[in-house]
Amino acid sequence: MIETIRNKGLKLYYEDGNGAKLPHDQLAKITRVLSALDAISSEDDIKQLGLGVHKLTGNLKDFWSIKVNANYRIIFRFDDGNVFDLDYIDYH
Repeated sequence: MIETIRNKGLKLYYEDGNGAKLPHDQLAKITRVLSALDAISSEDDIKQLGLGVHKLTGNLKDFWSIKVNANYRIIFRFDDGNVFDLDYIDYH
């Protein structure tokens, strides 16, 4: 289950369905990612998402990443069956 969201546009979309602050051409993928993340309960579930998910390294070593498009990623931390610090970032 998604517990905390850092990005204001992503939070608005998740809570109210208002995607005005997110790129319109990415909303379908963002919707799939949010639905999948809301349903996971273990790291095994994360690995089976099939959305290009991978664990990050370096200063983001506690985060997982899912590719939205060429430049944008949704990143998050996973702990005790929940998703935290969900963010939507320009990766490059």
